[in-house]
Amino acid sequence: MSKTTLEKFYRSFQNLDPKSMAECYHKDIIFNDPVFKNLNYKEATSMWEMLIKRSKGNLNIDFHSIMGDDEMAQCIWEADYEFSKTGNPVHNIIHSTMEFKDGLIVKHTDEFDFWRWSKMALGLTGVLMGWSPYLKNRVSKVARMSLEKYLREN
Repeated sequence: MSKTTLEKFYRSFQNLDPKSMAECYHKDIIFNDPVFKNLNYKEATSMWEMLIKRSKGNLNIDFHSIMGDDEMAQCIWEADYEFSKTGNPVHNIIHSTMEFKDGLIVKHTDEFDFWRWSKMALGLTGVLMGWSPYLKNRVSKVARMSLEKYLREN
């Protein structure tokens, strides 16, 4: 059951369909990744919608290496896109872990190499500062403010 939900989530992502992605989340979802921290249902579903809209159709998702059972599943997913702030091309490799309740995702944790991502997304700034907690915290803060603005406007 959980692998089916995970597959639906990423197929919906491939189809740039945030509404179908949201159907996979439990109302008690908590989402975390290196940039976005402790997002609830409204925040997490809005984050995916915001990211998909900002991609302007220039987002390719692939997922593989699915493992799991009815309580937890993991996969690797890869995203190719243009970073909206710089226009730089990004190929990010993300390790995703999901926990399930009532067949829906209740905890979603994505992990990726922030320094690797920052070098692609931010260019020279990422190369020079991507390893630093300062840049990671700054990117996280800006992303959070962007999400809050998106939530207010939508």
